[in-house]
Amino acid sequence: MSVWDDLVGQEKVSATLEAAARDADALVTAAAADQPPPEASKMTHAWLFTGPPGAGRNQAARAFAAALQCVSPDRVLGGTPGCGFCDGCHTALLGTHADVSSVAAVGAEILVKDMRDTVRKSYTSPATGRWQIILVEDAERLNEKSANAVLKAVEEPAPRTVWLLCAPSIEDVLPTIRSRCRHLNLRTPPVAAVADMLVRRDGVEPEVAAAAARATQGHVDRARRLATDPEARRRRASVLKLPLRVEEVGGCLKAAQELVDAAAEDAKQLAEEMDGKETDELKAALGAAQGGRLPRGTAGVMKDLEDMQKRRRTRTQRDSLDVALGDLTGFYRDVLALQLGSRVAIANEDAEDALQRIAGAGSPESTLRRIEAIAACRDALDRNVAPLLAVEAMTMALRAG
Repeated sequence: MSVWDDLVGQEKVSATLEAAARDADALVTAAAADQPPPEASKMTHAWLFTGPPGAGRNQAARAFAAALQCVSPDRVLGGTPGCGFCDGCHTALLGTHADVSSVAAVGAEILVKDMRDTVRKSYTSPATGRWQIILVEDAERLNEKSANAVLKAVEEPAPRTVWLLCAPSIEDVLPTIRSRCRHLNLRTPPVAAVADMLVRRDGVEPEVAAAAARATQGHVDRARRLATDPEARRRRASVLKLPLRVEEVGGCLKAAQELVDAAAEDAKQLAEEMDGKETDELKAALGAAQGGRLPRGTAGVMKDLEDMQKRRRTRTQRDSLDVALGDLTGFYRDVLALQLGSRVAIANEDAEDALQRIAGAGSPESTLRRIEAIAACRDALDRNVAPLLAVEAMTMALRAG
């Protein structure tokens, strides 16, 4: 199974990256022979992947990283880079390859201290692979200092280093950085393609796969979770009942509290799974005996880990809220389609009774205002407004219509 199979509905992007991976081999061969690089190469040292949520930006970047590190014997015979089975592909896809470094936002921003070691590593030669690859999963979250660090590295790259930046849109990245990158824009995958992937790759029943793909409107990761996780389906069903619960002020406040509490529970579960393991591993690395005290001078390192874990919990809670807000937006989009008599396919067929009730009780203008209220809530969360205040303001706006 090729690494390109993970890119659902992105045939044009896959073809471009596959051609670049082929040319990358020629560049490595020319450099080893101390020859000039071939002309008109499709390979370059920096790439920018953009596209809507769920399009697979990170998957495309990681598949490209795997293709660049592919060591399949078939490549010598002209085989396609990115076999998906060799050690280079396998470890790059899992995130354990020695020459593929990944950076993602732990909190609201990627701090310069999170980038410092990675930028330093970008100037070193590959340890085992063909290329030193740096994957920045949330390039739009680079703050001023960390963005400047990346800019310097992209402006003056090492000969065998490749930068892969991922962001929702090209406008989310500094002009000075994006001007030095080759840009690839991914599209929202067709619902049918996502459903087919769930059946083939995850063994999901066709009816369940089609419903999950339709409900998430082509968002690959959310569709997979919705199709395979009963708890995710339960939470989505709860979110879709919210529009029926905001007829009174008390209902608005209670619904907001429950939405925030559910997101906090998500963050807590993730923290319980990861924080304890990370803390134990760091203590062992610092030389602390089992159940014993830490060596002197290590308190600062533990404090840094605690700060990182706290930022991750905040990010997880807000990401969980964003999923719920996306479901709400899809609900009102369906309401608007019913009110306008549109032939657009209804995404939330399982909530058709609620859709009909809300559509009949309001107007297209009020539905648009409600969609705008959800968007304003998402913007407020991005600006670090307290989640409960932002969600309460939204539920009150949904009531007002």
